[in-house]
Amino acid sequence: MKPLHALLGLLLLAGCVSTQIRKDSLDTIAADYVRMSLEIGEREPGYVDAYYGPAEWQEAAKAAPRTAPALAVEAASLSARLARLDPARLAPIERRRRAFLLAQLKAASTRLRMLQAEKLSFADEAEGLFGVRPDLKPLSHYDPVLARIGKLVPGAGPLSDRVDAFQNGFTIPRERLKPVFDAAIAECRRRTAEHIALPAGESFTMEFVTGKSWSGYNYYKGGLNSLIQINTDLPIRISRAVDLGCHEGYPGHHALNMLLEHKLTRGRGWIEYSIYPLYSPQSLIAEGSANYGIDLAFPGAERLAYETRALYPLAAIPTGRAAEYLALLKAIRDLTGARFTIARDYLEGRIDRAGAIALTRKYQLVSQARAEQSIAFTDQYRSYVINYGLGQDMVQAHVEAAGDTQAARWAAMERIISEPTLPSDLGAR
Repeated sequence: MKPLHALLGLLLLAGCVSTQIRKDSLDTIAADYVRMSLEIGEREPGYVDAYYGPAEWQEAAKAAPRTAPALAVEAASLSARLARLDPARLAPIERRRRAFLLAQLKAASTRLRMLQAEKLSFADEAEGLFGVRPDLKPLSHYDPVLARIGKLVPGAGPLSDRVDAFQNGFTIPRERLKPVFDAAIAECRRRTAEHIALPAGESFTMEFVTGKSWSGYNYYKGGLNSLIQINTDLPIRISRAVDLGCHEGYPGHHALNMLLEHKLTRGRGWIEYSIYPLYSPQSLIAEGSANYGIDLAFPGAERLAYETRALYPLAAIPTGRAAEYLALLKAIRDLTGARFTIARDYLEGRIDRAGAIALTRKYQLVSQARAEQSIAFTDQYRSYVINYGLGQDMVQAHVEAAGDTQAARWAAMERIISEPTLPSDLGAR
C-alpha cells in the first residue's frame, strides 16, 4: 500500500501546483512582487523610494525580511510565474502591465546580485537596473564643447572657475529662496494643468534641507501628496527654481507619481504601482520625463520671458545678462555625457576619487565644492546618474516624434507618466 499512498500523494501535490498555476494572475504576482520589494527595502535602506500600499505588508516585511539569496530565488520564481502567463490571452494594456513587472523583476534580481557583493561593469549594472545600456564616449569627445563654451565666457584662468564665477552672479539670496521657489513651482503647475488634468486633492509640501548629495528630491507619500526637499548646502542659482519646480513637481516627479496612483493604483487596482523601487526602469522614466518636462513647460523663449518678468525681481537679481546666462546653461548641457564616463571610470577603478573630482571640475565646469557633491552622488547612487541625461534624450525624442504642436507633445508626455511605460517603449538603446 505504501507505493500507492506515495503515488496518490504525488498526484495530489501535482494537482495543487497545477491549480496554483491555473489560478495565478497578474494581480497575485503583483502582490507578491510588492511584498518582495518591501523585504529588499529592509535589506537595503533607500531601495524603496515610495510606498503607500497596505501598512500590514510593510510591517510584515520589517518583522521578518528574507535574506538576499532567498529574495533572489523569489524574484526568479515571480519571473517564471509571469512567463507562464500567455500574453496572447491578455488585453493590450495587461500585456504592458506584464512587461512592466518583468522589467521590474529583472532590476530586482540585478540589485540582489549586487547586494550579495557581485561586481558588475558600469554598463551591465545600468542595463540590469534601468533597462538601457549607455553608449559612453571618451572625455576627449567633449573637448570641442569646452572650446565653444570658452568663447561664451572669455577671460583668464581655468574655464571652470570663469563659468562658476559668472553663474555666481545669479545666486538667489537665502532669504528670498522661498518666495522664488513658491512662484516657480506654482507656474510649473499652472502650465502643466493647462494640458494634463490633475486629480482633485493633489498637493505637495516643500522644505529646505542640508547635508545631501543631491540638489532636490521628491518623496511621494501617497494620497496624491509629495514632500519636495531642496538642498541648500551650496548657493542656489536662479535657473534652479524652474528646473526643480518642473523636475520635482510639475510635470516631473510629483505629477508622475500622483497620476500613476490616480490612474493605475486606484483606477485599475494595480497594487504594484503603490511601490517605487529606486533601482529600476521606473527611474529612467521618472528622471528623463522630469528633466524634459522643463523644456516642455517652458519652450523656446518662454523661459527667459517668465524668469525675467517674475523670478528675477523676486530674487533681486539684475536681468541685464539673463539671456547670456541661459545660453551658457544650454551649452553646458552638451557636456552631460561626460558625467557618465567619469562615473564609469571612477566606479570601475580606473581613476581615484581625487581624479574624478578634478575631471568633474573640468568637464562639468563646476567649483570644487560642487564637484565633490557630484562625486558623493555617484558614491551613493552609482550608475543611477545615467537616468538624467540619457533618460531626458529618450523622452525628448519620443515626445517630439509625436508632433510639432504643444498639444501633441503634452499628450505624449501624459501617456508616458500615467501608463505602464518602459525604456523600450521610448526606443531603448
